[in-house]
Amino acid sequence: MIWTMELASYLDEAPWPATKEELIDYALRTGAPNEVLENLQELDDSEEPYENMEEIWPDYPTESDYFFEDENEY
Repeated sequence: MIWTMELASYLDEAPWPATKEELIDYALRTGAPNEVLENLQELDDSEEPYENMEEIWPDYPTESDYFFEDENEY
């Protein structure tokens, strides 16, 4: 399973929390690329919903990852 920011962006508006099947259905309805569907199909078959993209892709960048400068440098 290989995720990129571009592929993950297709799930930005997904109805979180969502099960694997709900995410696959959402991806199909929104016309996500096959790579997104393949990645979702590789998820564990569980009835437990995923709360957000970080649960699917643990390395998913968050807003805090974009703050590179120290505030005290000014």
